[in-house]
Amino acid sequence: MTDQIENEYLQVSVLRKGVELSGIKSKKTGIEYMWQANADIWGSHAPVLFPIIGALKDDQYSFEGKTYTGLPKHGFVRRNEKLELVEQESHRLRYELNYSEDSLEIYPFKFGFSIEYRLEDNQVFVDHEVINQGYTEMLFSLGGHPAFNCPWKEGAEYEDYYLEFEEEENDHTWVLSDRGLIDQAGAQLLDKTKKLPLHKHLFDKDALIFKKLKSESVHLKSSKHPEILSMHFPDFPYLGIWAKPQAPYVCIEPWMGIADSESSSGKLEEKEGIMKLGPQSNFEASYIIEITE
Repeated sequence: MTDQIENEYLQVSVLRKGVELSGIKSKKTGIEYMWQANADIWGSHAPVLFPIIGALKDDQYSFEGKTYTGLPKHGFVRRNEKLELVEQESHRLRYELNYSEDSLEIYPFKFGFSIEYRLEDNQVFVDHEVINQGYTEMLFSLGGHPAFNCPWKEGAEYEDYYLEFEEEENDHTWVLSDRGLIDQAGAQLLDKTKKLPLHKHLFDKDALIFKKLKSESVHLKSSKHPEILSMHFPDFPYLGIWAKPQAPYVCIEPWMGIADSESSSGKLEEKEGIMKLGPQSNFEASYIIEITE
């Protein structure tokens, strides 16, 4: 099942299963910017990441002396069919998921989670709210995994596209091991530059993971046509960029948290980037996708 919102600029689709953003289509040009989840290549559009990002070391973690298993990579919102549509307007959709006895078996916190998609002119706002419904501190991570068509125009080439950061960057990536864990510092792909050219071998060693970007926005551009897709992520300190090798899309992933490292202790409270939320408190974070034509 798919829900839709629209305004004079854009038509947006959201899958009810996993509440994935599954379409951003321009009303002016007819261009579809979202990857359409070809299952032969990668069968997702834009997984929602909560309450962890990436993989856990040995597929488990410990908290207050107890070991927990069963929490899947990227958490349990992804592919979840229990999220409820609680508010709907022509330009806005809001979904909610609350803790259950089943969730407490794999994630011992009484959480409330909501995600809202709303349109303002040529921008898609993705607003998250995390609520700690319990009486002890809650630990979590949060992020997005949206995949964008690249190229998005027929006849264009992947190599026509590049990512342009808001600020001049000087950062290296982090290498993922075969187990999907942060292993070691990789190549310095950004050396006093704003520009990262895309090519089909860029992701041969998996995702590019940046921890120390100065930029709060990055723009997906082409050297051959004027349309621009921008990702604004001021609330998110980490950024992942990924695609299946030689696939015709690119994921631009704002993260609040990160996968376990090979040297991780396995203790949830020591996990890099983990967020802490006080009892009976809420937390909000947003990223924005902007289409300029």
